[in-house]
Amino acid sequence: MRRFFDKLKKRSYRHLVHLNAHDQNSKKFSSILMSMASFFEVMIERDFSSAHQLRGYKGKCENLHGHNYKVEIYARGEELNNIGLLIDFGDLKKAADEIVRYLDHRNLNELPPFDEELNPSAENIARYFVEYLNTRLEDDRVKVYKVRCYETPTSVATYQIE
Repeated sequence: MRRFFDKLKKRSYRHLVHLNAHDQNSKKFSSILMSMASFFEVMIERDFSSAHQLRGYKGKCENLHGHNYKVEIYARGEELNNIGLLIDFGDLKKAADEIVRYLDHRNLNELPPFDEELNPSAENIARYFVEYLNTRLEDDRVKVYKVRCYETPTSVATYQIE
């Protein structure tokens, strides 16, 4: 197997299939590669601080408290633009900063949609970012498909669409 991966590094995929036609492990790996979808992905991070309380929660998080949130925003697409970019990082950051400005140093329970419609959990915050950002991107080649919302460095919720 190691020899196979060494060859993978050195040769193109097409040549690799022909070179390893008799190696059973190579055939399996080649079929896996052929069935995998390929795409480009970019990621940005943003930070904000907000207060919230979880409605219906039994425990200390039902009380008003705050977090220094970090969000990782992932966008992907199959094609690059005419200058070789999936999306300008600046454009993605500008759209994300609209949400950050809205949420930063605020009580999330007082802001739509977290005031009534959604409980302001990390899961719902991640979903809110995905849905909002996809309305702001003006390029059909690119889709924000995943956001990871960290309430703390060791507690993270992810929302992802296919």
